[in-house]
Amino acid sequence: MSSFFAFLDDIAVLAKAAAASIDDIAAGAGKAASKCAAVVIDDAAVTPQYVQGISPARELPVVGAIAKRSLINKGIIIVAIMILSAIAPWVFPWALIVGGCYLAYEGAEKIIHRLRHRSEAAAAQDVVERSPKDERSIVQGAATTDFVLSAEIMLISVDALESGDWWMRLAMLIVVAVLMTLLVYGSVGLLIKIDDAGRWIAERGVERASSFLQAFGIGLVKLMPKVFALLTVVGVAAMLWVGGHLLIVNLADVGLPLFATIVHDLTGPIDNGVLLWCVDSLISACFGIVVGAALAGIIQLAKKARGAAARESESA
Repeated sequence: MSSFFAFLDDIAVLAKAAAASIDDIAAGAGKAASKCAAVVIDDAAVTPQYVQGISPARELPVVGAIAKRSLINKGIIIVAIMILSAIAPWVFPWALIVGGCYLAYEGAEKIIHRLRHRSEAAAAQDVVERSPKDERSIVQGAATTDFVLSAEIMLISVDALESGDWWMRLAMLIVVAVLMTLLVYGSVGLLIKIDDAGRWIAERGVERASSFLQAFGIGLVKLMPKVFALLTVVGVAAMLWVGGHLLIVNLADVGLPLFATIVHDLTGPIDNGVLLWCVDSLISACFGIVVGAALAGIIQLAKKARGAAARESESA
């Protein structure tokens, strides 16, 4: 009988240990997630631009497909982080430099394209007429951008985790990955259906002869294009800000502290926290657009050179 009660005591101890581990995982994941708040906002701001103008019936499936790819991205990144943290932690700054360059290029390229090419109305019309093949391209493009943002989220998370236990850190990263994906794409899915909700409210207002419901529903429908336009601007600004910040910080980590020193000198005299964040973000965005514009120019020259070489070979 005594052995039976000893067995029960062992079960109780294991249960307490498991509960403590779960609490530690939740606390660590919560702390890591809070460190990623700015990047999560950036991710949520970037995503809606990929579904603008798509048929309402296809909006949520496209967002769902992007969310699935995002979970796959984060799974790949977690595996890579756990392996590299053990054998080659020096890779992380270089990986973030590459990611910063990509985001800076994407942001600058979108600005250049908007300045040089067609109007918003023409672009929206093209999106409406997109085929399933085009939707796959949309998902691919969104997933590529998400990969960079997800990498930053997970790298910030692993840096914020205090647990030295390999399995505990892995569990925390998995929790962060799922939580961030649900938060970002859940909010995006809700946002893009607000105009449909507005139309439904307006129709109920007509049926019930309620001028308030009609006005409220119509107001929501009219508001959403402006919200999406604002989110597009925020998304591009986010790419430039995050890209520039990644470059400045990680270039310093690999032995090129010039830009980080300049930022420190410019922001050092600022005491107000909000103003400090704004100035730091503005400097990062300016750095991002300079680097992004340079990369866009290099890529454009490379394309022209390749095209010229192809034409010469054809003529020969």
